[in-house]
Amino acid sequence: MALTSKQILYIEDVIRDSLRDKFLNYKPESINMPFHYRLLGKDRMSLYSFMQSLNTTFGTSIFEPAAVALAKLRFKDAKRSVIAGTQISEEAHKVIQTIMDGLITGQEDPNKAEEIERIRVVCQNGKMNTVKPAKVDVLVVSKDDSIYLFDIKTVKPNMGDFQKFKRTLLEWVAAVFAQNPNAKINTCLAIPYNPYEPKPYRRWTMKGMLDFDSELKVADEFWDFLGGKGSYNELLNCFERVGIELRPEIDEYFSKFK
Repeated sequence: MALTSKQILYIEDVIRDSLRDKFLNYKPESINMPFHYRLLGKDRMSLYSFMQSLNTTFGTSIFEPAAVALAKLRFKDAKRSVIAGTQISEEAHKVIQTIMDGLITGQEDPNKAEEIERIRVVCQNGKMNTVKPAKVDVLVVSKDDSIYLFDIKTVKPNMGDFQKFKRTLLEWVAAVFAQNPNAKINTCLAIPYNPYEPKPYRRWTMKGMLDFDSELKVADEFWDFLGGKGSYNELLNCFERVGIELRPEIDEYFSKFK
């Protein structure tokens, strides 16, 4: 399914506006790096620093709105930066901790379908505790009312982060069930691109914590799920066209660091 001309224009506007906004508001850290400057040039080091800063904002300023734009045509609903819920039952908390303990110690293998049902059984048992789970980056609802909650992550998360990520995915499940025990819920990590391409994504860093088939979508797995087959490549084309268009502005911006 190809992107519509309206989707393409919107996504390119998002990319263009995000980059120009970064040019206006970016303030390089005043760090003296005399050896690096003399070896590589201050303009190249400034470009590197700019890219590092841009990477931190890609998720909210580009990836999230692009994901929603892609999903709008294929799904009943699509939103960004939403709250899964504000309450989780006391018993659901206990089940989540039991699941985490089993995964951390290696006594259990991740099985998202089974974990979801274990939480569903106790989702409204005991005291309902008010919580503030991490915001959902992208929420989509399919035509059969299946809910998909995505947490968009950097392409190379630290190994130690995955325990936190896993707990967040489980807490989202419990928060949704606290409102509707019969909900059809899926929670997943999304990695926008594969830095190891053409080799497979190095999922060994997540081994034992995530159910790869149900809790992880990388590159085209994520974008094509939202927008249909070919969406990932069309999205890359949007970036390329905007990059060519703005090349003079980019060169002019970094020329002042020479």
